[in-house]
Amino acid sequence: MMQSKARILLASTAILLILSACNADDKAKSAVPVVKETAAATVNGIPISKSRVDMLAKQAVSDGKPDTPELRTTIIDNLALQMLAAEEAIKKGLDKSPEVMDHIDLVRQSVLANAYVQELIKMSTVTDDVLKAEYERIKATITGTEYKARHILVEKEEDAKNIIGKLKSDPASFEKLAMEKSIDSSSKTRGGELGWFDLGKMVPEFGAAVSRLGKGMFTQEPVKTQFGYHVILLEDFKPIEAPPFDEVKDHLAQQVQQQNLQKQMADLKSKAKIEIMAAPPAAPSASPAPATK
Repeated sequence: MMQSKARILLASTAILLILSACNADDKAKSAVPVVKETAAATVNGIPISKSRVDMLAKQAVSDGKPDTPELRTTIIDNLALQMLAAEEAIKKGLDKSPEVMDHIDLVRQSVLANAYVQELIKMSTVTDDVLKAEYERIKATITGTEYKARHILVEKEEDAKNIIGKLKSDPASFEKLAMEKSIDSSSKTRGGELGWFDLGKMVPEFGAAVSRLGKGMFTQEPVKTQFGYHVILLEDFKPIEAPPFDEVKDHLAQQVQQQNLQKQMADLKSKAKIEIMAAPPAAPSASPAPATK
C-alpha cells in the first residue's frame, strides 16, 4: 500500500518538474520553480522540500511503518532519483509526448480529486444528535436470537451415542467429557464452550439442532455435520442486542461521513452533463494457427 501511494505522490513531483518546464529555457535547473520553504536535501542544487518528505513519511506511518531516519533517507533517495529521471525526460522532450501529457493530466486530476474528497471529509461535521439518530435507526433493524452453547465433536456416530449415554447418567459431566473426547481443538480445552453465536453463522444441521433445544438441554441423538458427529448442550439464549453507543460511535461517524460524501458526489454527477460516446471495439483476440498435417 505504501508503495502505491508513494508512486502517486512521487508522480506528482515529476508533474511539477515537467509542467514548469513548458515555458523554461534549455537548462534543466530552470525547469523547477523556486522553493522558498525549508529543504530536506538538494539534487544538483535543486531543493527537495521538507514538507514533501514529511507528506510521504506521514503516508508511510498511516500504512503502519515507523517514522525513522532510515525511512526518511529512503524517501529522499526515491525523490532524488525521481527528480533526476524527470530532468532527463525533459531534456529528451518526453514531456511533449501526447501519451505522457495525457498521463500527467490524469495524475493531476486524480490528486486534485483526492484533495477535494479529503476537504469534504474534513469539513463534514457530524453531531452527536446525528450519530444517535443513526444508531437508533440501525438498532431498530437488529432482530433475532443469539445462543450460548457447548459441544463435543467426535468422528464416529457410535462414540457420540456413548457420550450421550454418559450424559444421561451425569449431565454435569459435559465439560469433562468435552475435554477428554472432543476432536475440536479450538473448544475442547474450554470444555466445548462456543460462546455466544448467531445460528446463521453455524452449519445448517448444527443450527437446526440448537434451535430445537431448551435451556440446559443437550441433544438426545448425535448431530451429523461435515465435521463429524456433535453432542450439543444449550446453556442460554437471548435476543441479539446492539453494542453500546459509545463503543460504535467512531465507526458510525466514519459511516455517516462516507454517506455524506456519496451524496455530495452524486449531487455533482446529477448536475453535470455526461455524454458517453461509443467506445471503440475491443481488439480481436488472436486466432490459433491452423493445424498442419
